[in-house]
Amino acid sequence: MSEESRSSQSWHAESPDAVLAGLETRPDGLTAAEVTGRRERFGANRLPEAPRPPAWRRLLRQFHNILIYVLLGAAAVTALLGHGIDTAVILAVVLANALIGFIQEGRAEQAMDAIRHMLALKAAVVRDGQRQAIPGDELVPGDIVLLEAGDRVPADLRLLEVHDLHVDEAVLTGESLAEEKAAEAVEADTQLGDRRSMAYSGTLVTRGAARGVVTATGTHTELGRISGLIAGVQTLTTPLLEQMNRFGRWLTAVILLGAGLILALGVWWRGMAFEETFMVVVGLSVAAIPEGLPAVLTITLAVGVQAMARRQAIVRRLPAIETIGSVSVICTDKTGTLTRNEMAVSEVALAAATLTITGEGYSTSGEVFLDGQPAGPSTPASFDRLARTALLCNDAHLRSDEGNWRVEGDPMEGALLAMAGRAGLDLREERARWRRNDAIPFDAAHRFMATLDHDHEGHAAISVKGAPEAVLAMCDRQAADGDETEPLDRAFWAERAEALAGEGQRVLALAWRPVEPSQTVLERSEVGDGLILLGLVGLSDPPRPEAIEAVAECRRAGIRVKMITGDHAGTARAIAARVGLARPDRSLTGAEIEHLSDAELIERVTDVDVFARTSPEHKLRLVEALQSLGQSVAMTGDGVNDAPALKRADAGIAMGRKGSEAAKEAADLVLVDDNFASIVAAVREGRTVYDNIKKVISWTLPTNAGEALTIIVALLAGLTLPVTPIQILWINLVTATTLGLALAFEPSESSVMNRPPRPRNEPVLTGGWLIYIALVALVFLAAVFGVYHHAIAQGYSLELARTMAMNTLVVLEIFQLFFIRNLHGSSLSLDLIRGTRPVWLAVIVVTLAQLLVTYLPAMQGVFATEAVPLADGLLILAVGVASFALMEVYKAVTRHIVGGVG
Repeated sequence: MSEESRSSQSWHAESPDAVLAGLETRPDGLTAAEVTGRRERFGANRLPEAPRPPAWRRLLRQFHNILIYVLLGAAAVTALLGHGIDTAVILAVVLANALIGFIQEGRAEQAMDAIRHMLALKAAVVRDGQRQAIPGDELVPGDIVLLEAGDRVPADLRLLEVHDLHVDEAVLTGESLAEEKAAEAVEADTQLGDRRSMAYSGTLVTRGAARGVVTATGTHTELGRISGLIAGVQTLTTPLLEQMNRFGRWLTAVILLGAGLILALGVWWRGMAFEETFMVVVGLSVAAIPEGLPAVLTITLAVGVQAMARRQAIVRRLPAIETIGSVSVICTDKTGTLTRNEMAVSEVALAAATLTITGEGYSTSGEVFLDGQPAGPSTPASFDRLARTALLCNDAHLRSDEGNWRVEGDPMEGALLAMAGRAGLDLREERARWRRNDAIPFDAAHRFMATLDHDHEGHAAISVKGAPEAVLAMCDRQAADGDETEPLDRAFWAERAEALAGEGQRVLALAWRPVEPSQTVLERSEVGDGLILLGLVGLSDPPRPEAIEAVAECRRAGIRVKMITGDHAGTARAIAARVGLARPDRSLTGAEIEHLSDAELIERVTDVDVFARTSPEHKLRLVEALQSLGQSVAMTGDGVNDAPALKRADAGIAMGRKGSEAAKEAADLVLVDDNFASIVAAVREGRTVYDNIKKVISWTLPTNAGEALTIIVALLAGLTLPVTPIQILWINLVTATTLGLALAFEPSESSVMNRPPRPRNEPVLTGGWLIYIALVALVFLAAVFGVYHHAIAQGYSLELARTMAMNTLVVLEIFQLFFIRNLHGSSLSLDLIRGTRPVWLAVIVVTLAQLLVTYLPAMQGVFATEAVPLADGLLILAVGVASFALMEVYKAVTRHIVGGVG
């Protein structure tokens, strides 16, 4: 059957058996050979990407900036006046910036492509009778797919088995309410939104679980036909960049107004020739306009995106780079984030005994101990029943790859399978012997899972596992010696559950009940009571060593870490103490939060770091409470219901491994490894990016102001210009595209995580920085005029004096680069003087360029320069050192008085 005819067939109107036959597949899935053949036939399960603009259009887009328009206008006028060299230098400045922007945009697109690949949809399938997790684009028609709450449907599916499945189909139908699904066929002419037997690609599972078969992939899905192209390249823009663009427009207006005023004063007040005055004004404009700033800022953000990706934190929305660095509170999950997410059953509490289970990870090898000794034959009979119940009421699978055991599915269920193996059960044999006929999947609302299983000998049983409170409420008897039962001792079990949780273990209760073999359907009402409690299992998940250090780093950085978990309060407090939270002994449960008003919660939230037995709704309230106190909040989440809290948080962080597609789409960042240490690494990178942006601005604006002030003072005072307009153009050409760009690659300062978070709405440049900019401009003015007048006093020619002044400007800018590399501490350290590779590369390029323009005869004729004697060269270098020392003194004084330059 062709792809077109297959995808257009009315699968929703066919019975499950007919669909399987039509797609030439089976309930236990396709074989590897069948998958390979169908992939060659049908292609990858993906939609084509949106067409990108051609390279020439991307290059032209780099000129679409008001600062560049002013420079192009200046180039046009200088060309009309016959100043070809000036025109060429201006165009070289513009072209250099355009090429930098063009190259970095291409690299940014490549980075975003890599990010999209890392965030690719995953699918749980059954192939060769085994459950597997595969990339969504590897699905083929006929694949058997497993769905559960929070999944994004990876292809068009005909549902075969449904358990309370609800799907949000708003992406296709616009309906805001989730649709309830069923396996029964519907009429062939049923409209798309009413096809209850289908789950379509791109829609979202909000509740329940299901098994379905792939009927269409890629462009032949309903999403592919209806929406066309959904992929696109993320625009590299953030609030900070928009703020700087507005600043650029404002600065341009001021520069043009000032240039016009100076042109008028020069011509009508000073009596200068129009052409001469205009060329001075062009030099002034080029000196004042920070034409390289937009490109360098964008490059800094792109470098930040890539640095975070290397730290396992994928940026989905670029503003997150700015916000993650300012967070003051991190609200984090426990399991898999602060802990290893390698659950293991360590204790089993039975009615008459407590067993200790040993073993590594998810390996089925291990021992069972009773009273400190191997249990052996003395193991209570009820333990065998408990282990079998844990095996049957379970959707996970264990895989062994050269002795390295891993779990496919929920880690907790994997730990229960490992326990069953250590109890002596053969997992494959038991699952072959017992066949599941129906199930009630786990749901946060009822907090248990139940299955109905039959064996080949005419036995049937209901197996249940879940939270102790939920399961105990469904039991009236407990397992005793042998096959006997006795009345349930609720107080005893409640005490045992509390004791296990107090040791930092996650506690599950297991129960069962034999039923008639004729029963094949399991209703929720049938597990409401009358079950037999088998025992409690305590599962431990040790903290990650790197998470302990990361929490300590957060505390040094003034960031509060709060644990929000669905676990028992005792478990949460024990883990909180082990990872080093500030107040591990204080906790609030979801039930307690329910009884607090918003005002009361705001009052309590600052004193509590552990929130247990919480729901996604509680997460949202906690975020809002913290934000009302002026805190910047980062919130982690993995479930479909976590989306509101992730969106509300200043920085929403989804789990890459265990997170639902809904959570990832709502988040600003996705953790590839689900590791808390990666969150802290992202905070460090976010602070570094913000520091580097501040460094770029704090280097660009003062140096441009210094160049411009030199020209303005000379013009208004009627002095000879110490630097010609074409020399100013040259300085901008060689420094703006090198020295400023080097700051985008600066590593983190050693103190970056030893200072408190910056306020959420703090401006990039405060009053202190404006004073600093004015001071640097005055230092530049004094140094340039000082060197210029020294040269004139020595009887040097005007050309040599101007050459020395031009080189002074460049040397000052180089030393300013080394000064600004450390915003929060002294720059007089070996590491800072040693610099980084980009810094020294930029310095070498600028130095070589200055040597060429100063000593190469061909360039001397173009820029009106003369060779500078060695002694005067050393004098210029000394002036640069003096300026650096002066600014370091200023930094030390301001750091002592007000805590820093800004």
